[in-house]
Amino acid sequence: MSALNIIILAAGKGTRMYSNKPKVLHALAGKPMVQHVLDCALALEASNICVVYGHGGEIVPQAMAQYQAQFVIQEPQLGTGHAVQQAMPHLPDNTLSMVLYGDVPLIQQTTLQQMRAAGEGLVFLTVNLANPTGYGRIVRDASGKVLSIIEEKDATPEQRKIQEVNTGILLAPTAMLRSWLSNLKNNNSQGEYYLTDIVAMAVAQGVAVHTAQPAHAWEVEGINSKSQLATLERTWQSVEAQRLMSQGVTLADPARIDVRGQLSCGRDVEIDVGCIFEGKVELADNVRVGAYSVIRNATIAQGTQIAAYSHIDSSLVGANCHIGPYARLRPGSQLHDDAHVGNFVEIKNSEIGKGSKANHLSYIGDSTVGSRVNIGAGTITCNYDGANKFRTIIEDDAFIGSDTQLVAPVRVGKGATIGAGSTITKDAPDGELTLSRSKQITINGWKRPVKIKK
Repeated sequence: MSALNIIILAAGKGTRMYSNKPKVLHALAGKPMVQHVLDCALALEASNICVVYGHGGEIVPQAMAQYQAQFVIQEPQLGTGHAVQQAMPHLPDNTLSMVLYGDVPLIQQTTLQQMRAAGEGLVFLTVNLANPTGYGRIVRDASGKVLSIIEEKDATPEQRKIQEVNTGILLAPTAMLRSWLSNLKNNNSQGEYYLTDIVAMAVAQGVAVHTAQPAHAWEVEGINSKSQLATLERTWQSVEAQRLMSQGVTLADPARIDVRGQLSCGRDVEIDVGCIFEGKVELADNVRVGAYSVIRNATIAQGTQIAAYSHIDSSLVGANCHIGPYARLRPGSQLHDDAHVGNFVEIKNSEIGKGSKANHLSYIGDSTVGSRVNIGAGTITCNYDGANKFRTIIEDDAFIGSDTQLVAPVRVGKGATIGAGSTITKDAPDGELTLSRSKQITINGWKRPVKIKK
């Protein structure tokens, strides 16, 4: 099979987005629209990827700099045919070239593979719409062979009744595509060079013209406004919800989940309403995620229970842990099996050992906590001196009393107990009680101040 080039048209201004940001950089399902298309191109193992950009200057190539793609500017912007022309100098003749669109983000790899298998010659993607308004119509002869694509603005009333429309996505031998593009004319109502005009050229030359259709109409929906973006977002989230439920995940309400990345789930996973999953998230068997939790780039082991309104970011959580409600695990956190992190507890860049608990109103930052440690309410690891951060070490079986401040760098030894209300600035030895308190006194006869009358 010939090597494949992917041309992604991403030069549109997106006037109806009412934004200074290039249209293709608006996010759908957690990442810019054009990034969805680039990822699809990578999945097809394209030899060359060429992104044609325009509006926003260098913002698009800068935002997508992680991709090994050729970025080519289209200036001025004279239509889709003109846009593809900008990419052609970068593509070898003995290849196939596929045209995709940066504002059609949900095209699926399987559909594009279907196009590659459709036959030799020109292949383009069509879809049947109940309301085809705004799309170019597919004109066929009596036998069903494609004759041309006619844009709506140039179509007759009879042609506008055709429901099969052009998606703009096509595949052709690069040498043929180069020839057809060189013969495009702009004698239409828009004064633009239409890529669709190459279909009539192919027919006239006797080149085989094939069509394919996507499995789902949403794959080829383009985005030109914030309203369309929001509609397609909910469409995609519905697709993701159906995928999860087909794999056995229990969703309290399929209409109230947002997957903004990759979510993989084991058996008997339960997800309550309003949860958001970003990046790569893995939920093992029997995990339960409470309402309105946000989980980003995290792995949650089997049997863990996450109560409502918890936030977990770039962390590893062991089996049978209890988290929340209102808990926050910041990047670099690791909970071993059976750990408990309760309400209004924040963990940052810390390791919490097996069976350890921090159940109430505490901050554990830059710390290594051993197994079976109890951290009382209001405990703070004071890890930052205003310039540098230092680590706190709490060894196995230690007990930290409520309202304790551990001023790092500091070590609490194995089996040590820290009395409530202490500020610990020196290492606490193994197995001993360590505390620091001012002497309690009572002032006899003291009178509370009263407000002075004005």
